[in-house]
Amino acid sequence: MMHVAQRMRRLGTETAFEVLAKARALEAQGKDIVHLEIGEPDFDTPSHIKQAAKKALDNGFTHYGPAAGLPAARAAIARYVSETRGIEALPDHVVITPGAKPIMFFVILACVDEGDEVIYPNPGFPIYESAIEFVGAKAIPLALKEEKGFSFDIEDLKRLITPKTRMLILNSPQNPTGGILTEKDIRLIADVLRGTNIIVLSDEIYSRIMYDGYKPFSISTLPGMQERTIILDGFSKTYAMTGWRLGYGVMPGELAKLVTKLQINSTSCTSSFSQMAAIEALTGPQHEVDVMVEEFKRRRDFIVEGLNSIPGIRCHKPHGAFYVFPNITGTGKTSRELADFMLNEAGVACLSGTAFGKHGEGYLRFSYANSIPNIEKALGRIAKALKHQAVSVS
Repeated sequence: MMHVAQRMRRLGTETAFEVLAKARALEAQGKDIVHLEIGEPDFDTPSHIKQAAKKALDNGFTHYGPAAGLPAARAAIARYVSETRGIEALPDHVVITPGAKPIMFFVILACVDEGDEVIYPNPGFPIYESAIEFVGAKAIPLALKEEKGFSFDIEDLKRLITPKTRMLILNSPQNPTGGILTEKDIRLIADVLRGTNIIVLSDEIYSRIMYDGYKPFSISTLPGMQERTIILDGFSKTYAMTGWRLGYGVMPGELAKLVTKLQINSTSCTSSFSQMAAIEALTGPQHEVDVMVEEFKRRRDFIVEGLNSIPGIRCHKPHGAFYVFPNITGTGKTSRELADFMLNEAGVACLSGTAFGKHGEGYLRFSYANSIPNIEKALGRIAKALKHQAVSVS
């Protein structure tokens, strides 16, 4: 047998792709599946962005570019971040990567040593914990609480900070809960961090997808925080560009140089023509983004109402992203049991809350990045399957 490095045992995965594979296998057997497992907008990339990419291909943007990104794309991102966060971001602060996940890995690799501690939201995006443990650091879960709209207690954060704490990961709006950190929350977090040398990785990938009058607020905006904050963002969610693999980080210039070195050693650079499309995405018409967000809000209201009408399930109304994270403890099943039951018996693909950490037990994640007719079909199947199961048990 080929020797496998010990560090690979510390590397996790993203369960959504595993569930998708199982769902596709069932579909191949002839079973109809409603897909509510993948966090991917079901909208097409706006046409003006695609046209910009086609034009870039015709104009020869098919070769290597600078490792940190094309100067024009870095400048466009710096302007966008400066305007939306109220900070002075410079092109030298920007590193463009093939998707946003490399920013998670690169900044953790660059900033966190073995034995350090990193506090991260739990339930939260599974790659946080995976990357932390891969580098030999200790992942410290910060519990998100349903009764707080899936925010966390500031006192809990204070208790978790130790002399070994190197980084705090924030995500708002959040995956998987759809919860947000309000401006008040973020100001309290900044107050806790002042006087420490803790770095913040602020995952703001869903910042344009918010509802009910809530507006994004970045911790980088607050005095003394920009120089210790890495903003993670990208184009997948806002512009329905998941397959383009296009993300970026905005960080202090010296760290950007180190992250660029990691990019050189791994992916070399991000595709040039896609970066030209990124410029168009940021500077071109934004109408289609607004239309998409409004439709997501309509779907959110529909799925929340539907889930809350099913005995054994209660669902908090999220204020951002395109996920609901219903409490399913009333069904008498664990999260994993119910997720498997939904796929195999109801024909609805969703994710166990435990795919997002130990504090996800008792919950499921549904993505409502699907049409209302499909969501309606899924709700009907869920209600019918649970009712049938209850009758069978009794």
